[in-house]
Amino acid sequence: MRITLRQLQIFLAVAQSGSTTAAAEAVALSQSAASAALNELEGGLNVQLFDRVGKRLVLNDNGRLLLPQAQHMLDAAHTIEQQFLAPDQAGAELHIGASTTIGSYMLPAMVAAYRRDHPQLRVRALVANTADIVAAVSNFEVDAALIEGPCHAGDVLVEPWMTDELIVVAAPTHPLAAQGKKLTLKKLSEADWLLRETGSGTREAVEHALLPYLHHLPSACEFGNSEAIKRATAEGMGISCLSRAVVKDLLESGRLIELATPLPVLRRHFYLVRNKHRVLSLRLASLLEFFRDWALQREQG
Repeated sequence: MRITLRQLQIFLAVAQSGSTTAAAEAVALSQSAASAALNELEGGLNVQLFDRVGKRLVLNDNGRLLLPQAQHMLDAAHTIEQQFLAPDQAGAELHIGASTTIGSYMLPAMVAAYRRDHPQLRVRALVANTADIVAAVSNFEVDAALIEGPCHAGDVLVEPWMTDELIVVAAPTHPLAAQGKKLTLKKLSEADWLLRETGSGTREAVEHALLPYLHHLPSACEFGNSEAIKRATAEGMGISCLSRAVVKDLLESGRLIELATPLPVLRRHFYLVRNKHRVLSLRLASLLEFFRDWALQREQG
């Protein structure tokens, strides 16, 4: 066989960095060895995988065709190396993704609880918006992920994980706070809303929950995370619709209040996702089962 895993590893590193020098540093090789490996790969395939644009190497059509296949091959090789390690065995590791709300408010407690029983397991967490986390799952950059918005990728297995309650909140000094039960849908639709950025699972869930009733959400400001939104809401910049888990602390301190809206109870689904081509290792199966049990206990309690 003319293709080696090392050649594919260097190909991926060059694709990500744009140069053999940076790729060599990423895989702990000399620049000459990395260049030689890439040349051997292109020679073995009898194609050019990159266009040379100045000092940068940019994937061409051949390279883009090889990219997902190389990612799959290297992931499979890594799985072979790791799949027989038990969660509490030295050297076992997992790379978990989570969209922002889950990653900030739920994942730390879950991982800490799991590692109390499996202290040898090393967990790396990638926290980003839903769109970026789904892309990481598709590209084998994480073993599995927990997301708070719909997933539209065709190569990803999606499993409903738990439900989350969304509530509309405002600062106690906000004009709508004085409305009480007289608050109308019309007044909500005219309010200044503080929203997450496009691509966020929270943004998509909020729009899905509110637009059937309000038809329009005037955005006063957009933020890259829910923490910033709740702080801005507490400062009176506008109103927001966030997970009850996110605003629990400011509700208890009185810096935010839940508005008595005429809306029905607003719920959204959280999902557990993984690449359909990924083989489940013992440790990954164990962690995913723990996540399922954690969600079940939370919803029952």
